[in-house]
Amino acid sequence: MRIPAVLAIAGLVAVCLPVSAVAAPGQCANPSGTYTGEVPWGQRLVDPARLWPLTRGDGQLVAVLGTGVDGQNTQFAPGQLEGGPGTERADCDGRGTIAAGIVGAQPDPSTTFAGVAPGAHLLPIRYTDGSATDGGGDPGALAGAIDTALNRHAGVVLIAVPASADSPALSAAVARARAEGAVVVSAAAATQRGARSYPTATSGVLAVGSVNPAGEPVQSEAGDHLGVAAPGAELVSTSAGAGGAVAHRWPVTDPGLAAAYVAGVAALVRAYHPELRGDQVVTRLTLTAHRPASGGHDPRLGWGVLDAYAAVSSTLPADVAPPGAAPVPASEPAVVPAAAPARPAADVAAGTIALAGVALAAAAGVAVAAVRRARRRNWRPSRFTP
Repeated sequence: MRIPAVLAIAGLVAVCLPVSAVAAPGQCANPSGTYTGEVPWGQRLVDPARLWPLTRGDGQLVAVLGTGVDGQNTQFAPGQLEGGPGTERADCDGRGTIAAGIVGAQPDPSTTFAGVAPGAHLLPIRYTDGSATDGGGDPGALAGAIDTALNRHAGVVLIAVPASADSPALSAAVARARAEGAVVVSAAAATQRGARSYPTATSGVLAVGSVNPAGEPVQSEAGDHLGVAAPGAELVSTSAGAGGAVAHRWPVTDPGLAAAYVAGVAALVRAYHPELRGDQVVTRLTLTAHRPASGGHDPRLGWGVLDAYAAVSSTLPADVAPPGAAPVPASEPAVVPAAAPARPAADVAAGTIALAGVALAAAAGVAVAAVRRARRRNWRPSRFTP
Protein backbone atom coordinates (compact mmCIF):
# COMPACT_ATOMS: atom_id res chain seq x y z
CA MET A 1 0.00 0.00 0.00
CA ARG A 2 1.23 3.43 -0.88
CA ILE A 3 0.92 5.75 2.09
CA PRO A 4 1.34 9.44 2.98
CA ALA A 5 4.95 10.50 3.37
CA VAL A 6 4.39 11.28 7.04
CA LEU A 7 4.09 7.55 7.69
CA ALA A 8 7.69 6.97 6.69
CA ILE A 9 9.12 7.86 10.11
CA ALA A 10 7.90 7.59 13.66
CA GLY A 11 8.85 11.12 14.67
CA LEU A 12 9.67 10.28 18.26
CA VAL A 13 12.80 11.48 20.00
CA ALA A 14 13.02 8.39 22.18
CA VAL A 15 14.40 5.34 20.43
CA CYS A 16 13.02 2.39 22.33
CA LEU A 17 10.57 -0.45 22.02
CA PRO A 18 6.87 0.46 22.09
CA VAL A 19 5.18 -0.07 25.41
CA SER A 20 1.68 -1.23 26.14
CA ALA A 21 -0.99 1.20 27.25
CA VAL A 22 -1.94 -1.12 30.09
CA ALA A 23 -0.47 -0.73 33.58
CA ALA A 24 1.55 -3.62 34.97
CA PRO A 25 -0.39 -6.03 37.20
CA GLY A 26 -0.76 -4.67 40.71
CA GLN A 27 0.42 -1.20 39.69
CA CYS A 28 -1.27 1.91 38.35
CA ALA A 29 -0.20 3.66 35.17
CA ASN A 30 2.46 6.34 35.45
CA PRO A 31 3.77 8.94 32.99
CA SER A 32 6.88 8.69 30.84
CA GLY A 33 7.32 12.43 31.42
CA THR A 34 6.26 15.53 29.51
CA TYR A 35 6.64 14.94 25.80
CA THR A 36 8.67 17.69 24.06
CA GLY A 37 9.90 15.91 20.93
CA GLU A 38 8.83 16.26 17.34
CA VAL A 39 5.09 16.33 16.69
CA PRO A 40 4.05 12.67 17.01
CA TRP A 41 3.62 10.86 13.70
CA GLY A 42 -0.03 9.96 14.30
CA GLN A 43 -0.83 13.59 15.00
CA ARG A 44 1.00 14.66 11.84
CA LEU A 45 -0.90 12.11 9.79
CA VAL A 46 -4.32 13.23 11.01
CA ASP A 47 -3.16 16.89 11.08
CA PRO A 48 -6.06 18.27 13.16
CA ALA A 49 -4.53 21.76 13.40
CA ARG A 50 -5.22 22.17 9.69
CA LEU A 51 -8.91 21.78 10.48
CA TRP A 52 -9.11 23.92 13.59
CA PRO A 53 -9.87 27.13 11.62
CA LEU A 54 -13.00 25.27 10.46
CA THR A 55 -13.88 23.28 13.56
CA ARG A 56 -12.39 22.27 16.89
CA GLY A 57 -15.30 20.01 17.81
CA ASP A 58 -17.11 22.63 19.87
CA GLY A 59 -20.52 21.57 21.11
CA GLN A 60 -19.76 17.85 20.83
CA LEU A 61 -19.82 15.37 23.69
CA VAL A 62 -17.59 12.33 23.21
CA ALA A 63 -18.11 9.48 25.66
CA VAL A 64 -14.92 7.53 26.43
CA LEU A 65 -15.94 4.05 27.58
CA GLY A 66 -13.23 2.00 29.21
CA THR A 67 -11.17 2.41 32.36
CA GLY A 68 -12.00 6.00 33.36
CA VAL A 69 -10.01 9.18 32.66
CA ASP A 70 -7.53 10.82 35.04
CA GLY A 71 -8.95 14.29 35.59
CA GLN A 72 -5.71 15.46 37.23
CA ASN A 73 -3.85 15.62 33.94
CA THR A 74 -3.95 19.35 33.25
CA GLN A 75 -3.84 18.99 29.47
CA PHE A 76 -7.59 18.60 29.81
CA ALA A 77 -9.23 22.01 30.13
CA PRO A 78 -11.15 22.92 33.29
CA GLY A 79 -14.68 21.59 32.85
CA GLN A 80 -13.80 19.60 29.72
CA LEU A 81 -14.31 16.31 31.54
CA GLU A 82 -17.99 15.97 32.37
CA GLY A 83 -19.00 14.72 35.79
CA GLY A 84 -22.17 13.24 37.16
CA PRO A 85 -23.63 9.75 37.63
CA GLY A 86 -21.72 6.99 35.90
CA THR A 87 -18.56 9.00 35.24
CA GLU A 88 -15.09 8.26 36.59
CA ARG A 89 -12.27 10.80 36.77
CA ALA A 90 -9.62 8.33 37.93
CA ASP A 91 -7.85 5.70 35.86
CA CYS A 92 -5.44 3.15 37.30
CA ASP A 93 -5.23 1.10 34.09
CA GLY A 94 -4.34 4.13 31.93
CA ARG A 95 -6.01 3.25 28.62
CA GLY A 96 -8.98 5.56 29.10
CA THR A 97 -6.75 8.57 29.77
CA ILE A 98 -4.60 7.86 26.72
CA ALA A 99 -7.67 7.52 24.48
CA ALA A 100 -9.28 10.67 25.91
CA GLY A 101 -6.10 12.66 25.25
CA ILE A 102 -6.02 11.63 21.62
CA VAL A 103 -9.61 12.80 21.28
CA GLY A 104 -9.48 16.13 23.07
CA ALA A 105 -6.25 17.14 24.87
CA GLN A 106 -5.65 20.89 24.70
CA PRO A 107 -2.72 22.47 22.84
CA ASP A 108 -0.18 23.44 25.49
CA PRO A 109 3.12 25.31 25.17
CA SER A 110 4.93 22.68 27.24
CA THR A 111 4.38 19.92 24.68
CA THR A 112 4.01 19.25 20.96
CA PHE A 113 1.23 16.74 21.59
CA ALA A 114 -2.41 17.84 21.26
CA GLY A 115 -5.73 16.07 20.79
CA VAL A 116 -7.79 15.97 17.60
CA ALA A 117 -10.87 17.88 18.83
CA PRO A 118 -9.88 20.14 21.74
CA GLY A 119 -13.24 21.90 21.61
CA ALA A 120 -15.15 18.73 22.44
CA HIS A 121 -16.25 17.77 25.93
CA LEU A 122 -15.42 14.29 27.24
CA LEU A 123 -17.63 11.96 29.22
CA PRO A 124 -15.37 9.47 31.09
CA ILE A 125 -17.21 6.22 31.83
CA ARG A 126 -15.50 3.26 33.50
CA TYR A 127 -17.05 -0.13 32.83
CA THR A 128 -13.90 -2.22 33.44
CA ASP A 129 -10.80 -1.93 35.58
CA GLY A 130 -8.72 -3.55 32.84
CA SER A 131 -7.88 -6.62 34.89
CA ALA A 132 -9.33 -9.16 32.43
CA THR A 133 -6.59 -11.39 31.07
CA ASP A 134 -7.78 -10.92 27.48
CA GLY A 135 -7.83 -7.14 27.88
CA GLY A 136 -11.58 -6.90 27.34
CA GLY A 137 -14.50 -6.28 29.62
CA ASP A 138 -17.92 -7.68 30.42
CA PRO A 139 -20.34 -7.11 27.51
CA GLY A 140 -23.27 -6.54 29.85
CA ALA A 141 -21.37 -3.83 31.72
CA LEU A 142 -20.33 -2.28 28.42
CA ALA A 143 -23.97 -2.22 27.30
CA GLY A 144 -24.84 -0.31 30.47
CA ALA A 145 -22.00 2.14 29.77
CA ILE A 146 -23.34 2.80 26.27
CA ASP A 147 -26.79 3.43 27.71
CA THR A 148 -25.29 5.87 30.23
CA ALA A 149 -23.54 7.73 27.40
CA LEU A 150 -26.78 7.96 25.41
CA ASN A 151 -28.70 9.15 28.46
CA ARG A 152 -26.16 12.00 28.67
CA HIS A 153 -26.72 12.74 24.95
CA ALA A 154 -23.24 11.84 23.73
CA GLY A 155 -23.01 12.27 19.95
CA VAL A 156 -19.89 10.12 19.65
CA VAL A 157 -19.38 6.97 21.73
CA LEU A 158 -15.79 5.76 21.80
CA ILE A 159 -15.28 2.18 22.97
CA ALA A 160 -11.74 2.60 24.28
CA VAL A 161 -11.71 -0.98 25.63
CA PRO A 162 -13.92 -3.35 23.60
CA ALA A 163 -15.35 -6.56 25.04
CA SER A 164 -14.17 -9.97 23.88
CA ALA A 165 -17.71 -11.36 23.62
CA ASP A 166 -21.13 -10.21 22.47
CA SER A 167 -24.43 -10.24 24.34
CA PRO A 168 -28.07 -9.40 23.56
CA ALA A 169 -27.81 -6.37 25.86
CA LEU A 170 -24.75 -5.07 24.02
CA SER A 171 -26.38 -5.50 20.61
CA ALA A 172 -29.49 -3.72 21.90
CA ALA A 173 -27.42 -0.81 23.24
CA VAL A 174 -25.73 -0.41 19.85
CA ALA A 175 -29.11 -0.51 18.10
CA ARG A 176 -30.36 2.22 20.42
CA ALA A 177 -27.30 4.36 19.71
CA ARG A 178 -27.82 4.04 15.99
CA ALA A 179 -31.53 4.86 16.29
CA GLU A 180 -30.70 7.98 18.30
CA GLY A 181 -28.13 9.15 15.75
CA ALA A 182 -24.97 8.60 17.77
CA VAL A 183 -21.70 7.43 16.19
CA VAL A 184 -20.26 4.35 17.89
CA VAL A 185 -16.53 3.85 17.22
CA SER A 186 -14.75 0.69 18.36
CA ALA A 187 -11.31 -0.76 17.64
CA ALA A 188 -10.52 -4.17 16.21
CA ALA A 189 -8.69 -5.23 19.34
CA ALA A 190 -9.04 -9.03 19.50
CA THR A 191 -5.67 -10.60 20.19
CA GLN A 192 -6.33 -14.08 18.74
CA ARG A 193 -6.41 -14.56 14.99
CA GLY A 194 -9.92 -15.32 13.83
CA ALA A 195 -11.45 -13.74 16.94
CA ARG A 196 -13.55 -10.58 16.95
CA SER A 197 -14.07 -7.89 19.56
CA TYR A 198 -17.43 -6.33 20.42
CA PRO A 199 -19.24 -4.16 19.66
CA THR A 200 -16.54 -3.72 16.97
CA ALA A 201 -18.05 -6.53 14.90
CA THR A 202 -21.65 -5.42 15.51
CA SER A 203 -23.61 -3.95 12.62
CA GLY A 204 -23.84 -0.17 12.80
CA VAL A 205 -20.49 0.30 14.59
CA LEU A 206 -17.54 1.96 12.87
CA ALA A 207 -14.86 -0.71 13.32
CA VAL A 208 -11.29 0.62 13.26
CA GLY A 209 -8.06 -1.11 12.31
CA SER A 210 -4.61 0.09 13.39
CA VAL A 211 -1.50 1.03 11.43
CA ASN A 212 2.11 1.71 12.39
CA PRO A 213 4.30 4.54 11.03
CA ALA A 214 5.03 2.43 7.91
CA GLY A 215 1.30 2.19 7.17
CA GLU A 216 1.19 -1.52 8.01
CA PRO A 217 -1.74 -3.00 9.95
CA VAL A 218 -0.73 -4.04 13.45
CA GLN A 219 -3.84 -5.65 14.90
CA SER A 220 -4.68 -9.35 14.73
CA GLU A 221 -8.41 -8.91 14.18
CA ALA A 222 -9.57 -8.86 10.57
CA GLY A 223 -12.78 -9.19 8.58
CA ASP A 224 -15.35 -7.54 6.41
CA HIS A 225 -16.62 -5.56 9.40
CA LEU A 226 -13.55 -3.27 9.39
CA GLY A 227 -14.45 0.27 8.29
CA VAL A 228 -11.29 2.39 8.38
CA ALA A 229 -7.78 2.33 9.84
CA ALA A 230 -5.91 4.92 11.93
CA PRO A 231 -2.65 5.26 13.91
CA GLY A 232 -2.42 2.62 16.62
CA ALA A 233 1.31 2.07 17.23
CA GLU A 234 4.21 4.12 18.63
CA LEU A 235 1.86 6.88 19.80
CA VAL A 236 2.04 9.70 22.31
CA SER A 237 -0.84 10.80 24.53
CA THR A 238 -1.85 11.97 27.97
CA SER A 239 -1.00 9.71 30.89
CA ALA A 240 -2.80 8.75 34.04
CA GLY A 241 -0.93 9.44 37.26
CA ALA A 242 -0.10 12.98 36.20
CA GLY A 243 -0.71 14.41 39.68
CA GLY A 244 -1.86 17.83 38.53
CA ALA A 245 0.63 18.30 35.68
CA VAL A 246 0.80 17.97 31.90
CA ALA A 247 2.16 14.44 31.54
CA HIS A 248 2.37 11.86 28.80
CA ARG A 249 3.08 8.25 28.04
CA TRP A 250 5.06 7.21 24.96
CA PRO A 251 5.68 5.33 22.77
CA VAL A 252 2.41 3.41 23.19
CA THR A 253 1.18 0.61 20.96
CA ASP A 254 -2.41 -0.46 21.44
CA PRO A 255 -4.88 -1.16 18.61
CA GLY A 256 -7.64 0.29 20.76
CA LEU A 257 -6.13 3.75 20.42
CA ALA A 258 -6.76 3.91 16.67
CA ALA A 259 -10.45 4.24 17.47
CA ALA A 260 -9.67 7.37 19.52
CA TYR A 261 -8.30 9.14 16.44
CA VAL A 262 -11.42 8.23 14.49
CA ALA A 263 -13.70 9.35 17.32
CA GLY A 264 -11.93 12.71 17.45
CA VAL A 265 -12.40 13.22 13.72
CA ALA A 266 -16.05 12.14 14.04
CA ALA A 267 -16.49 14.95 16.58
CA LEU A 268 -14.97 17.44 14.12
CA VAL A 269 -17.30 16.21 11.37
CA ARG A 270 -20.37 16.45 13.62
CA ALA A 271 -19.48 19.96 14.69
CA TYR A 272 -18.94 21.14 11.09
CA HIS A 273 -21.91 19.21 9.65
CA PRO A 274 -24.53 19.28 12.44
CA GLU A 275 -27.25 18.19 10.01
CA LEU A 276 -25.72 14.74 9.51
CA ARG A 277 -27.10 11.63 11.14
CA GLY A 278 -24.74 9.19 12.78
CA ASP A 279 -24.81 6.77 9.84
CA GLN A 280 -24.02 9.64 7.47
CA VAL A 281 -20.96 10.57 9.54
CA VAL A 282 -19.75 6.97 9.29
CA THR A 283 -20.30 6.99 5.52
CA ARG A 284 -18.34 10.22 5.18
CA LEU A 285 -15.41 8.82 7.16
CA THR A 286 -15.26 5.64 5.07
CA LEU A 287 -15.79 7.30 1.68
CA THR A 288 -12.99 9.80 2.19
CA ALA A 289 -10.40 7.36 3.59
CA HIS A 290 -7.15 6.76 1.67
CA ARG A 291 -7.92 3.58 -0.25
CA PRO A 292 -5.74 0.47 0.09
CA ALA A 293 -3.59 -0.39 -2.93
CA SER A 294 -6.31 -2.75 -4.19
CA GLY A 295 -8.81 0.09 -4.31
CA GLY A 296 -11.30 -2.09 -2.48
CA HIS A 297 -11.92 -3.32 1.02
CA ASP A 298 -9.00 -4.76 2.96
CA PRO A 299 -9.75 -7.16 5.84
CA ARG A 300 -7.32 -5.38 8.18
CA LEU A 301 -7.45 -1.80 6.84
CA GLY A 302 -11.13 -1.58 5.99
CA TRP A 303 -11.75 1.02 3.29
CA GLY A 304 -8.42 2.68 4.02
CA VAL A 305 -6.53 5.01 6.34
CA LEU A 306 -8.43 7.89 7.90
CA ASP A 307 -8.25 11.24 6.05
CA ALA A 308 -9.44 13.87 8.50
CA TYR A 309 -9.26 16.88 6.19
CA ALA A 310 -11.24 15.21 3.42
CA ALA A 311 -13.79 13.86 5.91
CA VAL A 312 -14.56 17.33 7.24
CA SER A 313 -14.19 19.52 4.17
CA SER A 314 -15.36 17.40 1.23
CA THR A 315 -18.67 18.17 -0.44
CA LEU A 316 -20.73 14.98 -0.66
CA PRO A 317 -24.35 14.38 -1.67
CA ALA A 318 -26.58 14.14 1.39
CA ASP A 319 -27.61 10.53 0.78
CA VAL A 320 -24.45 9.15 -0.79
CA ALA A 321 -24.19 5.38 -0.33
CA PRO A 322 -21.46 3.92 1.88
CA PRO A 323 -18.67 1.87 0.29
CA GLY A 324 -19.68 -1.67 -0.54
CA ALA A 325 -23.40 -0.86 -0.66
CA ALA A 326 -25.61 -2.49 -3.28
CA PRO A 327 -25.42 -0.74 -6.69
CA VAL A 328 -27.98 1.99 -7.27
CA PRO A 329 -30.44 1.60 -10.20
CA ALA A 330 -29.08 2.63 -13.59
CA SER A 331 -31.49 5.58 -13.68
CA GLU A 332 -29.70 7.14 -10.71
CA PRO A 333 -26.17 8.58 -10.79
CA ALA A 334 -23.69 6.29 -9.09
CA VAL A 335 -21.60 7.92 -6.38
CA VAL A 336 -18.38 5.95 -5.90
CA PRO A 337 -15.09 7.15 -4.38
CA ALA A 338 -12.02 6.97 -6.59
CA ALA A 339 -9.90 3.90 -5.93
CA ALA A 340 -6.66 5.82 -5.62
CA PRO A 341 -3.49 5.19 -3.62
CA ALA A 342 -3.04 7.16 -0.41
CA ARG A 343 -1.39 10.55 -0.67
CA PRO A 344 -0.38 13.29 1.78
CA ALA A 345 -3.23 15.31 3.21
CA ALA A 346 -1.61 18.47 1.84
CA ASP A 347 -2.21 17.13 -1.68
CA VAL A 348 -5.94 16.71 -1.16
CA ALA A 349 -7.79 19.63 -2.74
CA ALA A 350 -9.95 21.38 -0.20
CA GLY A 351 -13.57 20.41 -0.33
CA THR A 352 -13.26 17.96 -3.25
CA ILE A 353 -13.34 14.25 -3.75
CA ALA A 354 -13.31 12.24 -6.93
CA LEU A 355 -16.92 11.19 -7.14
CA ALA A 356 -18.65 10.22 -10.36
CA GLY A 357 -21.78 12.21 -9.53
CA VAL A 358 -19.78 15.37 -8.93
CA ALA A 359 -17.91 14.87 -12.19
CA LEU A 360 -21.17 14.52 -14.10
CA ALA A 361 -22.52 17.69 -12.54
CA ALA A 362 -19.36 19.60 -13.45
CA ALA A 363 -19.52 18.37 -17.05
CA ALA A 364 -23.13 19.46 -17.34
CA GLY A 365 -22.25 22.92 -16.02
CA VAL A 366 -19.50 23.32 -18.61
CA ALA A 367 -21.86 22.33 -21.42
CA VAL A 368 -24.54 24.81 -20.33
CA ALA A 369 -22.01 27.63 -20.09
CA ALA A 370 -20.69 26.87 -23.58
CA VAL A 371 -24.15 26.97 -25.15
CA ARG A 372 -24.97 30.27 -23.46
CA ARG A 373 -21.76 31.87 -24.75
CA ALA A 374 -22.48 30.61 -28.25
CA ARG A 375 -25.98 32.07 -28.24
CA ARG A 376 -24.66 35.48 -27.21
CA ARG A 377 -22.53 35.33 -30.38
CA ASN A 378 -25.63 34.53 -32.56
CA TRP A 379 -24.45 30.99 -33.21
CA ARG A 380 -27.09 28.59 -34.53
CA PRO A 381 -26.78 24.83 -34.80
CA SER A 382 -26.68 23.50 -38.34
CA ARG A 383 -29.45 21.24 -39.58
CA PHE A 384 -28.38 17.78 -40.60
CA THR A 385 -30.47 16.00 -43.19
CA PRO A 386 -29.69 12.38 -43.83
